[in-house]
Amino acid sequence: MKKHGQLADFLQARRGQLRPEEVGLKTYGERRRVPGLRREELAMLAGISAPYYTRLEQGQSHNASPQVLDALAGALRLDEPERAHLHALARAPRGGRPAGRPRPERISEATRALLAAIDGTPAIVLGRRSDVLAWNRQGHALFAGHLDPGGPDDPGQRPNMARLVFLDAHTRDLYTDWTAKAGAVVGSLRLTAGRYPDDPQLAGLIGELTMQSREFATMWADHRILACDTADYQMRHPLVGTLTVTQQTLQSPQGDGPVLVVATATPGSPSATALTLLAHAVAPQEAARPRREAHPRTTG
Repeated sequence: MKKHGQLADFLQARRGQLRPEEVGLKTYGERRRVPGLRREELAMLAGISAPYYTRLEQGQSHNASPQVLDALAGALRLDEPERAHLHALARAPRGGRPAGRPRPERISEATRALLAAIDGTPAIVLGRRSDVLAWNRQGHALFAGHLDPGGPDDPGQRPNMARLVFLDAHTRDLYTDWTAKAGAVVGSLRLTAGRYPDDPQLAGLIGELTMQSREFATMWADHRILACDTADYQMRHPLVGTLTVTQQTLQSPQGDGPVLVVATATPGSPSATALTLLAHAVAPQEAARPRREAHPRTTG
């Protein structure tokens, strides 16, 4: 996964998605080979020379300044996450030693304590490649109740949410609007690929999904960036029926390390009742059974 290649691909893809009329360019009815902007048109909008932009898009120039990148971001109508992604793609070290195999990701004791503290609310901890590093009972039941609850404990067998969304029929059926969920997964992976261009396991995951899912391959080719910190999803759960949850992704201010994904519902809503039912359904048997107080038998 070469970072300068990613920068070139991103620029080309986003240029092709922007129509001349969207940026106020008149075409006077001319026939165009492609519907998107031409290189010279984008260069003009960004205030840079067409030959220099061409070198950037072809991966031949590796020294774009922050000012040039901001100008390109403005011309391409990028939002803030997309703008940050563009800058990340351009901050590549040139050459150097190939990256070694990353260490297995682990969660800290503080994160594990937090997961236990919110018992009763569905929550999972995801690594940067969307591997499930841990979950509580409700998180397992909501997102992957058909899988072994001990799966995250084995680094070699951990479930991966991106694989589940695209390749697992049960997970696909969970989401009423599967396309929205899939788009969020791809957008998140795009951000991660920009931050970690030399991660071989991430490259392997993306290659696997591209080969096994035509839908993933199509979405990946769009170079869409999506930072989904909060999103609402309607789910069709086999135990509690249809419910709408808000999935919130909580991460460190530095933006690195595992993230905590928590699912909540509007208080007092049918969806909140469904989450309560799910929590009861997966509660430990001994906790669900009321204790009987021992009363000494008296004789008269």
